[in-house]
Order: sequence, then C-alpha cells, then structure tokens
Amino acid sequence: MRTVGRPLDRFTLIDRFAVTITLMLLPLSVGCRDTPRTEINMQTTDAQKQVVEALRNAYSAFNRGDIAAAVSPFDPQIEWTEPPEFPGGGTYHGQSGVAEYLTQSRAGWAEGSSEPERLIPAGDRVVVFVHAHIRLKGSTEWRDVRLADVYTFHNGKAVSMRAFADREKALRWVGM
Repeated sequence: MRTVGRPLDRFTLIDRFAVTITLMLLPLSVGCRDTPRTEINMQTTDAQKQVVEALRNAYSAFNRGDIAAAVSPFDPQIEWTEPPEFPGGGTYHGQSGVAEYLTQSRAGWAEGSSEPERLIPAGDRVVVFVHAHIRLKGSTEWRDVRLADVYTFHNGKAVSMRAFADREKALRWVGM
C-alpha cells in the first residue's frame, strides 16, 4: 500500500528523483570511503552497535542491487515514509512495499551509490546522514545529494524509517 504525493512535471520529476534516490540510499549503503563510517561514542549500547552494523549492511546490499538483503533488518510490518515532494514520495508498508520502492528508486540509476556518512544512535532511533552520488540513466551529469534517514528500532528490527531532505530537521525531529 502506498500513499501517493502530487503529480510532478518531467523536469521536476528528474531532479526530485535524484533527491529521492539519495534519501532511499541512505538506509542502504556502507560507509563512505572518505568519511567516517559511523560515530559511536562510549555510551553507545551493544544493541545500538548491532543496529548500526545492520544498517551498514543494508546500505551495502542496496548499493550492490541486493534488495532482499537490504530490507532484511526491517520489521515485516515496517512503515517507510518518503517526503511527498520526492519522486515516489509517500508511505510504504511492509518489507515488500519497501523492496518495491527501493527497486523503483534504483532503476533510474546508470551508476552510483548511496553511502552513510554518519550514523548517530539516539535511544531507539538511528539518524543516518547519507551522501548519494549518482548518475541517472540517459544523463552524463553526476548528482550529489546529502540527506538524512531516521530509523526507529524495536527488538533489533527497524519498525519505521522517515527520510528528510534537511539533516538539521532530522536531528530536531529526534530531539537532538
């Protein structure tokens, strides 16, 4: 089931698709080559460390096109929300809905990756700062998008994900 946002014109759709892909990639890539993979301090619990590792693995799986492995750390009933202004924006339910969204998002790429620059545990949530570096099919231009995904975990599984185009907004949303 998906809640659909407003229709977009073609030019806007392409630009927003690039941003959406970046948001989508957040939750699914492995650490950046040039930036720290995660930020875990001394107060991070073992459970939070396991969740961070699961997210790293999910991003890595997404980048190599293994959507089944990318959604494996998610609860079977996960609620996944992308901003309505993004291509494919709306709410997706369950692992199958998320897998469909991720497959659709990745389908527009000629090449690229979505790398978590920073993973910030915050209680039962993890804020992921993502850097998507992609080239869309039919384009020679590379696009760099930086955004944030916020995952909420329960019993070691992500039960929700909410994407933010503005990283500061994501931090405020979790109370940081």
